[in-house]
Amino acid sequence: MNERNVTQVDVDQAELERLVQAALDEASRRGATQAEAAVSADTGLGVTARLGDVETLEYHSDRGLGVTVYFGKRKGSASSADLSREALAQTVEKAVSIARYTAEDPCAGLADAALMAGELPDLGLCHPWPVSPDEAIAMALECEQAARDVDSRITNSEGASLNTHQGIRVYGNSHGFVGGYPSTSHSLSCAVVASDSNGMERDFWYDSNRVPGALMAPAEVGRIAGERTVRRLDARQIDTVSAPVLFPPELARGLIGHYVAGLRGTAQYRRATFLLEIVGKQVFPDFVEIVERPHIKGAAGSAPVDSEGVATRDRDLVSAGVARGYVLSSYSARKLGLQTTGNAGGVHNLLVSPSCEQGLDEMISSVDRGFLVGELMGQGVNAVTGDYSRGAAGFWIENGKIAFPVHEVTIAGNLATMFQGIQAIGSDVDTRGRVRCGSILIDRMTIAGS
Repeated sequence: MNERNVTQVDVDQAELERLVQAALDEASRRGATQAEAAVSADTGLGVTARLGDVETLEYHSDRGLGVTVYFGKRKGSASSADLSREALAQTVEKAVSIARYTAEDPCAGLADAALMAGELPDLGLCHPWPVSPDEAIAMALECEQAARDVDSRITNSEGASLNTHQGIRVYGNSHGFVGGYPSTSHSLSCAVVASDSNGMERDFWYDSNRVPGALMAPAEVGRIAGERTVRRLDARQIDTVSAPVLFPPELARGLIGHYVAGLRGTAQYRRATFLLEIVGKQVFPDFVEIVERPHIKGAAGSAPVDSEGVATRDRDLVSAGVARGYVLSSYSARKLGLQTTGNAGGVHNLLVSPSCEQGLDEMISSVDRGFLVGELMGQGVNAVTGDYSRGAAGFWIENGKIAFPVHEVTIAGNLATMFQGIQAIGSDVDTRGRVRCGSILIDRMTIAGS
C-alpha cells in the first residue's frame, strides 16, 4: 500500500485565511452591512478489523465554505464544498439573494466587536499522526486479537477500529477578525461478544487523544474490552427496587451533559428546559463545583475562540452547588437580554471537581446495596421536564461488593432530583472528552426489572 501520510492536510492556514477574507470582501462589495465566513479542510483515515480480517479502510478529505451575510437585521447563509474563487463568489451571491427575502430578526447579527479575540494562543491542539494504512491495519488487528484472547467464551466481534483526523478551520467576520487553528484527534476502540449457556453479552472499550503517542496501546484497549465483556456473562434481571445508583466516569459525564443542555440559550429562550431561569439557584449539593477551562494544553475541548470569533475564557458554571451561568452564543444571548458567554459551538473543557479521594472501586465499597451502571441504552430523557428513563445493564452491589451482573433493567428518576441527590463525585476523572468527571453516586433511583 501507499506509505505516504494520507491524513496530512494539503492546504495551509494562510491560504484559508485568504479565502475567508475574499468572501468577506465579496459580501461587502455586494452591499452586506455585516458578514462572516468560515473555511475548513479536513482529512482522516479509518480502519476497522473484524474477526481477524480488514472490514473497512476509509480515507476522507473534505473541504467546506460557509458564508452568512446580513442586510440590517435580515440574514442569508449559503455553503459550498468547492473552494475555487468562482464558487466562492457564487456562494456569497446565494447568501445575498436569500437575505433579501428573509424577514427581519432583531437579534440577528455578528457577536459584538469588542468581544473578538486578539492573538490566538497556541494550545497544542495539533499533533499529526503519519500512520500508514498498513500500520493502522496492524494496530486494529492487534487490538481485536487481544480482546479475543482474553477468554474462550468470546465468540464474536463487532470489530476494532482506529481513526485519525487532522483539520484546519478559519473563521472571519466584517469586524476585522480573521483567525483559526489546526487540530487533530485520534482514537482506538474495540467491541466483542461473549457467550455461554445463558446467552450472549457485549461490551467495549476505547481511548482517544489529540496526541497519538498518548493513546493506550492497542493490546491494552483490546484486553480491557475483552475483560469488560466476559464479566457481564451470566447476567440476570432483578426485581423492581429503589436503590443507590453509581455511574462510572465514562457515563457520569453524560449526566453533566444533560445539565449543560438545559443551560443552553436556545433551551432557555424557547422555555424548553427543566432548568428554566436557574442561574442563582441551588441545583446540586453544596460540594459540587463545575468550571469551564478552555485553554488546557492539548485537551479535547480546548479552543482559543468560539465559532463566532469570541475569545474563550475561564468561568464558573456551578459553585457551592449553585448555577452561576448559562451557555450562550451571541444570538441566544440577545434573545435573553444577556451577553454571549463564548460558547457558540459548545462548551470547552468542563471540569467537575471530585468531592472525595475515592475511585470507582472505593465508591463501590461504600454502597451497601445498589446498582453500578455498565451501559445505557435508548434516549429516554425529556429535556423539558427532566424526566429520565433509560435502559441499562450493569452490576448489582451487595455489602460493598459486586454480587452479579444485571441486564434488561430500566433506571428512572428526574434529573432535578438526581442532581440534588448526588452523594459523591469520585477522583477517577475521565479526561477523554469535553466534560472531565469522576464517578457519580446518586442516593436513590428506581431500577425497574422483572
